[in-house]
Amino acid sequence: MEMAECINFLLTQAQQKVFKCLKSELEPFNVTPVQYGVLQCLWDEGGQTPKQIGNVLGLDSSTITGILDRLENKALIIRNSCIGDRRAIKVELTEKGSELREPIGKIVEDVNIEVLKQFSSEEIAELKKILKRI
Repeated sequence: MEMAECINFLLTQAQQKVFKCLKSELEPFNVTPVQYGVLQCLWDEGGQTPKQIGNVLGLDSSTITGILDRLENKALIIRNSCIGDRRAIKVELTEKGSELREPIGKIVEDVNIEVLKQFSSEEIAELKKILKRI
């Protein structure tokens, strides 16, 4: 099979283009696209365990730990012991992390608009439907 026909190659190329665009736009906030994913989980659902966040983002525990370390070093999140089970950790946003929701949300929305502007609304709906099936 030619590489240009391989679904893995095509998806990877598309993902890299979107990632590069989003990374560039998030740079002023010192947040990476993956870190944005963690923040979005917390903005949407409030405090969660690292495992819950990892499950939503499809990341293993060692990867999520490193991301949480970096977000904590930036004072965007804090890890607290869960009430009733001090061994369990709950990740929560700091005030600084909460304040990023609106400006970063606008960036993500703008990047989505830019990336998808070449498609009709029907094509966008179909693309999302197909990607969710994969």
